[in-house]
Amino acid sequence: MSSLTFLGAVGEVTGSRYLLEVDGEPRPHRLLLECGLHQGGREAEGANAVPFGRLAEELESVVLSHGHLDHAGLLPKLVREGYRGPIHCTADTAELLEIMLVDAAFVMAKDVEWENRWRARAGKSAIEPLYDEDDVARTLAQCEPHRYGQPVALPGGVTLVFRDAGHILGSAVVELSIPSGGQRRRLVFSGDLGNPDSVLMKDPEKVHDADVVLMESTYGDRDHRPLDDTLEEFRRVLEEAHVDGGNVLIPAFAVGRTQEILYHLSVLYHKGRLPQQLVFLDSPMAIRVTELYGRKRKALDPEDLKVLNVAAHGDPDQYLPNLRLTRDVEESMAINRIHGGAIIIAGSGMCTGGRIVHHLRYNLERESTHLVIVGFQAEGTLGRQLVEGAERVRVLGEDLAVKARVHTLGGFSAHAGQQELIGWAGAFHDRPRFFLVHGEPGAQRALQAALAEAGIEAEIATYRQRIEL
Repeated sequence: MSSLTFLGAVGEVTGSRYLLEVDGEPRPHRLLLECGLHQGGREAEGANAVPFGRLAEELESVVLSHGHLDHAGLLPKLVREGYRGPIHCTADTAELLEIMLVDAAFVMAKDVEWENRWRARAGKSAIEPLYDEDDVARTLAQCEPHRYGQPVALPGGVTLVFRDAGHILGSAVVELSIPSGGQRRRLVFSGDLGNPDSVLMKDPEKVHDADVVLMESTYGDRDHRPLDDTLEEFRRVLEEAHVDGGNVLIPAFAVGRTQEILYHLSVLYHKGRLPQQLVFLDSPMAIRVTELYGRKRKALDPEDLKVLNVAAHGDPDQYLPNLRLTRDVEESMAINRIHGGAIIIAGSGMCTGGRIVHHLRYNLERESTHLVIVGFQAEGTLGRQLVEGAERVRVLGEDLAVKARVHTLGGFSAHAGQQELIGWAGAFHDRPRFFLVHGEPGAQRALQAALAEAGIEAEIATYRQRIEL
């Protein structure tokens, strides 16, 4: 019998990894679904550092749902430790990986450089990053891009098909047809399912046939606010910041969330409802991703693009004329001399690093500052502390009082909410076996109960649980 083992994103949102072992002689064919980075504090760093061991050399294939680091961020480490096979993903995901993994390697190198300075002073031995840019280059060379709906033959007689998950550019629902015990079994992994209210992405495709379904549960305990309500609150926050004379800080994920926020700012600008005169996109990676989105317009929702094109008379340069792209460190540092009237969008989305941390250092202790949280904040992150109302936080080695006003706008989520998850699950015929992954325990229990009320039984996956297919 073929089997699946849960190796990550169980009891947590990040660190996606599942091992598929397919009937074969003299030994099973081993395929890896996802290879994600754990995010959120020292414990996550420890999990990321664990060697893959023999798995890196025994794997015959890797399948990737999309390019976010919690799904793909350990691929170069896998390659560094010996994996030489193909990495199957959508064509747009392959292009995103070129941006995201290079950036991840750069950030790791900088973090390790700082850590080693401290270790040298403490008389401790130096450490190495999980991977470097050479490892990323080898990883990208191993990527094999595919179209949505295109059947792909994998080792062991497995067939792969990607469906549009509507989450970010290139995101996919993964369908695998697998030989098992003389039969064919169908495994479907949701990846990250998009929020139908989100702009730019198309709605997630529903799948109808499966024997086993792995479904994300990030927002399994709640429904998102209606987008119109969220946009009105966003507009009010911008107006309050304008009246208060402060800056607006928006920690945003470089892929998906940043482009969505820029879209809504563009709409507000053309309606004459954007009081801030300066909007900074202060993230080299987010800038490159935004430019990629611009080149990939055919993959985006045509109705959403039509709104911008009508407002800007078909000129993309006029989507948001007051947008400033700050690629250089010197340009980023200059923003900190601005005490009011600016919107600053920067990574990382959970405030765990990147340029947003420097802007927090300069703005958190000002009562006129408005901090707008527009994405999920994992346990153990600075962003989570701020959302939960911490009065003091540690930023870049300094203990800061949180005097800024913190706003959490959940309606911008690029993830499906509880009802969307139930609706997606309800499209399957013949009652497949459901496993909930990619969620914190409370969210998973809530979704499990809500699914049960809808007549759908679901199990909560556990670490290293092995199931036969």
